[in-house]
Amino acid sequence: MIVRQSPAKVNLFLRVLRKRDDGYHDILSLMQRISLCDEMSFDLKGSKIVVKCPGSSLPENKDNIAYRAAEVILSGVSCHSGVEITINKRIPVAAGLGGGSSNAATTLVTLNEMTGIKYSTEELMEMGADLGADVPFFVFGKTALASGIGDRLKPVEIVPNLSFILINPGFEISTREIYENLKLGLTKEPIKYRMPRFVTMSHVVKGLCNDLEKVSLRFYPALSKIKELLTANGALGSLMSGSGPTVFGIFKNDDDARKAEIRLKEAQAGSVFRAYSI
Repeated sequence: MIVRQSPAKVNLFLRVLRKRDDGYHDILSLMQRISLCDEMSFDLKGSKIVVKCPGSSLPENKDNIAYRAAEVILSGVSCHSGVEITINKRIPVAAGLGGGSSNAATTLVTLNEMTGIKYSTEELMEMGADLGADVPFFVFGKTALASGIGDRLKPVEIVPNLSFILINPGFEISTREIYENLKLGLTKEPIKYRMPRFVTMSHVVKGLCNDLEKVSLRFYPALSKIKELLTANGALGSLMSGSGPTVFGIFKNDDDARKAEIRLKEAQAGSVFRAYSI
């Protein structure tokens, strides 16, 4: 049996460039893995894929993206092999933090190692892209500038270490609804943005941007209150991650984040998590 940590992510910068003919959207995003993780265990046994999600509402069949990732890997194994995967969820579900995509990527990478099939990272990323737009990023395993639908990745080495508080309000947001209400203008040509610098803490805070947040705040005013709450408790800046609804605040250091965590849990604005960049 192998036990692996499956990390969440935040989008420090997310611009939507255009709607593609296939219905997806081209984006430009700086994606950062964080220390908030699910724990996954993998045991090669039997002849079937078994996925267990104790204490979670996640499906334990083909509707689970980790199940489908296991299918992809095991289809390339010459001998008929099964696997039992247990996912202990700590990352909120449907929260804009990429938990499901991370589970899929962790499954691809781990089973590739366990079965000895030896797909390259690039091949695993291609498999991941068929499962979900964020899966290649988690296979990539580094802070990255993502473009295309999120599947074209370039490593970014200069982002400083960051301390976060994340607040999940406890409701889900439809990604499709947010994108459908995003005003991109009449042209299908990509909107061109200049990528801000992210070398220092002040650069990161100044560069925080999420085109999807503008839509989400309009439909879900509670998110604006969470952003204000984070700032009032010492966050240097705050932003919704992905299509939400989780909002994160960046703090000067972990000590400041730790103090804010106590106060914010008392405020009962939602589920509060403290994390750092990895």
